[in-house]
Amino acid sequence: MLYRSLFPHDVLAELDRLQRGVQGLFDPAPGIRGLARDSFPALNIGRSAEAVEVQAFVPGIDPASLDVQIDRGVLTLSGERKPLPAIDERATRHLDERPSGRFRRVVSLPEDIDPDAVSARCADGVLQIRIARRAAPQPRRITVQ
Repeated sequence: MLYRSLFPHDVLAELDRLQRGVQGLFDPAPGIRGLARDSFPALNIGRSAEAVEVQAFVPGIDPASLDVQIDRGVLTLSGERKPLPAIDERATRHLDERPSGRFRRVVSLPEDIDPDAVSARCADGVLQIRIARRAAPQPRRITVQ
């Protein structure tokens, strides 16, 4: 008798995916959205009163080949991850968990960023992008005459 389960083989991975989806609905950082979760490269995004900071995990990629752009409040990170050479050309590959090819990540940024104050540096496989935020306008008291 063939038994079919309503659940995928890896129930814990499916529950983890569901939990991350629900957490995304209650994102504590409104105005910052990264599309294509679980894509390459993995991103960490945070913000402070001074800046928005993005960390992209790009091990094995030449920093000179990365393309980072900001246009109309959207950060785009793109590049290409080269395939690893085969260990033995005659071997049959049974598992390949390191995808290769072109990639592109897009992050929607808050309106108060300063696109002229951006820095990016890559060290130890981590690309760090810092985008300064403009100072919030302060309320001004107007004297009535």
